[in-house]
Amino acid sequence: MDIFSKCGEDERVQLARAADAMPYYRAITSGQDPVVMLDGQEVVMLGSNNYLGLTSHPEVKEAAAEALARYGTGCAGSRLLNGTLDIHVDLEERLARFTQREAALTFSTGFQVNLGVLSCLLGRGDVAILDALDHASIIDGCRLGFGRSYKFRHNDMGDLEKKLEFARDHAMLIVVDGVFSMEGDVAPLPRIAELKRRFGARLMVDDAHGLGVFGEHGRGTPEHFGCEAGVDLVMGTFSKSLAAVGGFVAGPRDVIDYVRLHARAEIFSAAPPPASIGAARKALEIVEREPERRKQLWENTEYMKRELCALGFDTGDSASPVIPIVVGDDMKAYHTVMRLQEEGVFANPVVSPAVPEGRAMLRTSYMATHTRAHLDHALEALEKVGREVGLI
Repeated sequence: MDIFSKCGEDERVQLARAADAMPYYRAITSGQDPVVMLDGQEVVMLGSNNYLGLTSHPEVKEAAAEALARYGTGCAGSRLLNGTLDIHVDLEERLARFTQREAALTFSTGFQVNLGVLSCLLGRGDVAILDALDHASIIDGCRLGFGRSYKFRHNDMGDLEKKLEFARDHAMLIVVDGVFSMEGDVAPLPRIAELKRRFGARLMVDDAHGLGVFGEHGRGTPEHFGCEAGVDLVMGTFSKSLAAVGGFVAGPRDVIDYVRLHARAEIFSAAPPPASIGAARKALEIVEREPERRKQLWENTEYMKRELCALGFDTGDSASPVIPIVVGDDMKAYHTVMRLQEEGVFANPVVSPAVPEGRAMLRTSYMATHTRAHLDHALEALEKVGREVGLI
């Protein structure tokens, strides 16, 4: 048998090619703005995680350019050895203060944060208890550790309690997304923190899509729910609100120092490049000083949620700037996305196994920098295509 044989026989790839509906790896020829260039056409971007619109902010770009000019294009080594720059340390100190934690540690990507933290914390005899819809990086990080993992039904606190009761003789770490990246709903953190205390577990929140978006000061879903003290570790990324690439974990100093010296995804990876650190550092500053961006983002989010529901779309339980439109069939999701592109709108298809089979969806997401004209154009296209394909 040829190990490559499955590649040419993959049913999903064959069907998508036959239908001329491959809505992945579409090459954008402009920045991640509210309107982007795609195949020579202007399209309204409803598929970006650039929630606060900072990837094109002049100060953020200038900070990246300054770091590039001073430090060069890369660090030429891992953080553990020669790759730690003073701006890495400065950003970590700022992130710790921002999240109100003792210490923070940066990684080269958000995926690597979960991979590194979970794999090194979960030893033999330890148990991770995960929401069934947790991000793939959480699942993979737990798989790499030596502990066991149990999943509870999505946002089902009764099922979480059962899993905690079952594993209560072990050291337990509950890991949940603050905002679930496909469905756009949020974890009930106060109830999770209460159960965590009752069973003597620890709690880690992946707040990749909550940081900068939720909370009066943008500290994310723990701040939003008023339960920051009940969350032991907070994970965040730079690739959403912080306008760069990379990620971090923040928490007790002893834990961060342990991760610093044991997380293979950190100590065997090249350090985050200077331009990304410079950009993230400036973006964090803007998050703190310009709460009006968050206010505008939520105005746009609430407008779209209201209008999409009024048109008859199924948007699930979204409570964030990620608003799904449930389609059902995987191929219908592909077809709908390509039709929307023809109508001048960029959206993302989400199909099984990222979501349960039969619950394929369009993932739409919104920015503070979308104007009402952008959103109304998107609504017109969504209504037209939605009626064509039988979604409304």
